[in-house]
Amino acid sequence: MARVMDIIAEFRRGCSCGRVHDTTIEDVQIGSGLVNRVGEILKKNNFSKKLLLIADKKTLKAAEGIISSLEGFDVEQKIYEDLRIATLWEVRETEKLIGGRDISLLSVGTGSLNDVSRLAAARQNKKLCIFATAPSMDGFASYGAPIVADGFKSTYPAKSPEVIIGDTEILAKAPAVLKSAGFGDMVAKYVGLVDWEVSHLLTGEYYCERIAKLTRDAVDELMAMADRVTAEDEETAGKIFEALLKTGIGMSFTQNSRPASGSEHIVSHLIECVELRDGIIPNFHGEDIGVCTLELLKYYNLLAKEEKIETGKETVDWADVYAFYGNMAEEVRKLNEPENIIDDVSPEKLKACWSEIVKVIHGVPSYEKCREAMEIAGCKITVSDIGKSKRLFSDCVKYSPYMRKRLTLLRLIGMIKNAPKYEIQ
Repeated sequence: MARVMDIIAEFRRGCSCGRVHDTTIEDVQIGSGLVNRVGEILKKNNFSKKLLLIADKKTLKAAEGIISSLEGFDVEQKIYEDLRIATLWEVRETEKLIGGRDISLLSVGTGSLNDVSRLAAARQNKKLCIFATAPSMDGFASYGAPIVADGFKSTYPAKSPEVIIGDTEILAKAPAVLKSAGFGDMVAKYVGLVDWEVSHLLTGEYYCERIAKLTRDAVDELMAMADRVTAEDEETAGKIFEALLKTGIGMSFTQNSRPASGSEHIVSHLIECVELRDGIIPNFHGEDIGVCTLELLKYYNLLAKEEKIETGKETVDWADVYAFYGNMAEEVRKLNEPENIIDDVSPEKLKACWSEIVKVIHGVPSYEKCREAMEIAGCKITVSDIGKSKRLFSDCVKYSPYMRKRLTLLRLIGMIKNAPKYEIQ
């Protein structure tokens, strides 16, 4: 079913952007009953005889039969009760289990399990296979790993897995809530693509139209399947998983999350940091991301109604910003002092490029169209749906632009004097 390896091969042959696009991915298998062939696939791809299997109790149960498929391997297991947060501590613990031995990793599941595995495998230079148990996010093929360290969430340079396996029978049976979360994570790419192109216009940041198109086409394909996202249908599950992989491959090619992540992810990461500080276990990644996407699309659409803008140097009350971040303030300070990402933006150029920026915003589906598709796909839609207070959400929108050294349209608001105020309806 998968055309993913064909896409990788096409990019490896060269690109008009002038950069070499490559990835560590060697094999992608999508099909029915693959859980019974995992060992065979790993042997074919020269994985070490000694194998460290990382999963939690739910994902291991979903992948029933995977252990028996690993005949001939010396399998060690690290099974979590329920790993919801990928922390640097867990990465280090996984590295200790690797212990410099000739061993390969098999991550069974999604999200945090994969993030920990990808960073640990990268640091120890070990082969990694991801066996997906739900089409719940797009990070299976990505290069970076979002990891929490000392309460602050950052994306660490990691690695893409050498092998990715998606058993369509298992993916089709995944809980509907996880499938909907994956849909919300994909719709987010529209905001990410806007932010990436806007930064390219204003600062000359590297931008590859071909990678952007790969991501855009994948999201458009999934949008057209909104009414089938939660169905227990293997063909649909395979197509959705393939679409998720395409955006991850885009991130692998750029070796950052630009093609698939923008201001909506930064807002969500800040919400997660605040909740962790307060002892709250965050929602599924795609649930919060989906709502953040809709809120940012709504605001970007509102911004685009301004035919002309008045610009000036960014004005920021840094004492207020650092007060909000509290124990995370020092990490934020490092990202904004002494150099600041906004220093590369000329107020005059921002004003001159505004009509082009408006076109970029209108180049992706509107808030209304995305909301309609997400409702059909069973996604959570409003801030109250994801259990956040309006105050917390608004604060995170306001302060999130300083959490990353990355230019987004949201970060530019401090330079636009007549920018409308963000408000939750």
